[in-house]
Amino acid sequence: MIELEGVPELIDPVMVAAFEGWNDAGDAASGAVAHLDREWKGEVFAALDAEDYYDFQVNRPTVWLDNGVRKITWPTTRLSVVRIGGTKPRDLVLVRGIEPSMRWRSFCNELLGFAHELGVEMVVILGALLGDTPHTRPVPVSGVTSDADLARTMDLEETKYEGPTGIVGVLQEACTHAGVPAVSLWAAVPHYVSQPPNPKATLALLNRLEDLIDIRIPLGELPEDARAWQLGVDQLAAEDSEVAEYVQTLEEARDTADLPEASGDAIAREFERYLRRRDPSAAAEQPGDGSYLRDTSSGLTRPARRRDPSAEDPQPPVTPPDPEEPGDTPEP
Repeated sequence: MIELEGVPELIDPVMVAAFEGWNDAGDAASGAVAHLDREWKGEVFAALDAEDYYDFQVNRPTVWLDNGVRKITWPTTRLSVVRIGGTKPRDLVLVRGIEPSMRWRSFCNELLGFAHELGVEMVVILGALLGDTPHTRPVPVSGVTSDADLARTMDLEETKYEGPTGIVGVLQEACTHAGVPAVSLWAAVPHYVSQPPNPKATLALLNRLEDLIDIRIPLGELPEDARAWQLGVDQLAAEDSEVAEYVQTLEEARDTADLPEASGDAIAREFERYLRRRDPSAAAEQPGDGSYLRDTSSGLTRPARRRDPSAEDPQPPVTPPDPEEPGDTPEP
């Protein structure tokens, strides 16, 4: 039995989780949860025992000095709570950690134990994968679930993925078997500029999370960081004619594939987000330090050869593969 002393009763709580590692291209997913924790000043109330789930030769502990005293920080997964005010208050349980090295079923069961004790109504797991998508276009974000009813009521895709999976897929299935509604949101990160951070992908995940659970997320400096990131990649791409030509090929394919998506539903979602941000009564409590590490010197990986993405992937080249997992996405 998990005892949660000192944690207040939560209002319509949603658990939002992200894990560093295989499911976190460009650190976009873990960056999104870190942003939520920072903006709303999350309070850590639990940490999983690192001895149970991590191989320390894979995820090394770090040594640091605290007033001259050497201390060790162990890799682990931490849970924090953020309280969201406004006219429609709702609390979030944030889960941020590293994909575990072992005992995945026990790991998921422990997280679900916290979710049960806190009365969590839904679990949203964030992920990011490498894809054939141009950095100059909006980041594709796919929402998937294993629950057919949830897919229908929340306008999500019902996952049909088969193949290797990471902790995101395992946790989602654990939630489904436990009867907890679960959704995974996947952002596609350009494979030719995969170095973290990727604030543009982080921003896209947060925007989709806003729509999914109907809250207003303070973005701080993240939009400016996303613009600076794109400008930096633009400049690097312009210095290499082969990369520039490859990006143009991706842009043309993306624009062709997205043409049917310029629908009334998409326009309505953008308008709803605009209205939500204009409504001061929906704003959260005073945001904290919204700074995000800005890095406009991300390197580009030259494609080994010019290629027709549609010839390599049977799916549309600018749509990420079934967003269940990033493992099938070809890396450069």
